[in-house]
Amino acid sequence: MKTIAERLKSASDSIRQLCQTVNLPPDQVALLAVSKTKPIEDIRCAYEAGQRLFGENYVQEGVEKIQALDDLTDIQWHFIGPLQSNKTRAVATHFDWMQSLDRIKIAKRLNDQRPEDKPPLQVLIQINISHDQRKSGLENDTELFALAEQIAALPNLNLRGLMAIPAAGLDDAQQLAVFIRMRRLFDGLRARFPQADTLSMGMSGDMHNAIKAGSTMVRLGTAIFGARSNAAQ
Repeated sequence: MKTIAERLKSASDSIRQLCQTVNLPPDQVALLAVSKTKPIEDIRCAYEAGQRLFGENYVQEGVEKIQALDDLTDIQWHFIGPLQSNKTRAVATHFDWMQSLDRIKIAKRLNDQRPEDKPPLQVLIQINISHDQRKSGLENDTELFALAEQIAALPNLNLRGLMAIPAAGLDDAQQLAVFIRMRRLFDGLRARFPQADTLSMGMSGDMHNAIKAGSTMVRLGTAIFGARSNAAQ
C-alpha cells in the first residue's frame, strides 16, 4: 500500500507529464488535495510531504481541521462544497478560498462576514457546465457575467475564476468538449476581469482532459488519501 507521500509524488508526476503532453509549463496546474472525511493525521502527512493546498466539502468538518492545524500557518484552505446561508460566517472566518459560489446572496454574506484582519476571500464562480440538476452552479453566460460584476463590487471578495464539476458518465469526447466549453467561459471572464487566473476543473478520473482543455487546478481526493469508507461515501 502506497503512503500519502508516495501518492502525492505520483499525482504530481502525472500532472507534470500531462502538462508536457499539451506543451504547458510544468507549474501551470496546481494540485488541490481534497481531504474531506479524512483524519487530521492524514493532512499532516500530506503537509510534511510538501502539500499546501487543501479542499474541504463540509463546513463543520473543515473548520475543525483548520483549528486543529492552526500551527501550520502556510496551509491554504479551499471550501469546495455547496454552502447554505446559515453557514457563511464559518467559511468567511476560517477559509482562504471559496470555490463554489453561485448566488449573490451568499456572496454578500461572505463579504459582510469576512473579518477585518483577514485579506479578501478568494472566490471562484461555480458553473453547472453539464446542466445537471443534481449539481449546483450557474447555467449560462448571462448569469455568470451578472454575478461576476456584483462580486467585483464587494471589497472583501476577490474574484479569481471559475470552477466546475461535469456530469458523471460522459465518454472521453463528451468530457473533453465540456472542459473546452469551460475554458471558453473562463477566457471570456478573464477578458473582463484580468485578475481571474484560476480554472478549477478535473478530478482523478478526468484530469487528463481537464488539463488538455486548460485547467489551472485539479482537485484530487482518493488519488492522494486513498478510498473513503462506504459510510463516508
